[in-house]
Amino acid sequence: MREQYHRQLEQLHTELLQMGALCEEVIAAAAEALRECSPEMAARVRGIEEAIDRKERDVENLCLKLLLQQQPVARDLRKISAALKLISDLERIGDQAADIAELTPFLAETRSEDMESVRDMARTACRMVTESVESFVEQDLELAHAVCTEDDEMDALFVQVKNTIVRLLQENQAQGEAVLDLLMIAKYFERIGDHATNVAEWVEYVVTGVHPQLN
Repeated sequence: MREQYHRQLEQLHTELLQMGALCEEVIAAAAEALRECSPEMAARVRGIEEAIDRKERDVENLCLKLLLQQQPVARDLRKISAALKLISDLERIGDQAADIAELTPFLAETRSEDMESVRDMARTACRMVTESVESFVEQDLELAHAVCTEDDEMDALFVQVKNTIVRLLQENQAQGEAVLDLLMIAKYFERIGDHATNVAEWVEYVVTGVHPQLN
């Protein structure tokens, strides 16, 4: 029975890493759709999002099986319970990447230099997701804290985007719709950073037994 339990825990690690890898892939694809303003890449993003949804169900089923059949205690219990929470954040990352990809074809006329801060947000979001999932699987508290610090960088980039949008509207109000789409994309990347931070905060709960937002 204990051997099966350890196999299931290893499977949970693997499934979470795979879900995290899919999230990295979907953000990279959304960033490429943003760069190319490509409807074809937007369709690819939707396919990856569907794979993330399936992986969420797989992880949820495995966590419930572990809780019901193995009755874990202490740190293992915290880890499995936290995994149930964080897969919701990872699923939302997939949703928001798909939302980004759907908006990108409308930015074809936007100048490349005006989108640089949004591209920086895409790179930061991908890094935060990668590090947050790795910190959870490895129970690396230092890496989790680094992700939370990077959220400040993401917020600063969002401010840069808003400043760019104000300037663009002042220069040409006729492009208002495209500018608002750019703002929405930036907001989605900012939310992806928030979800990665949520994952990192669950690492602190697993390692210490205390969640920083639930004290």
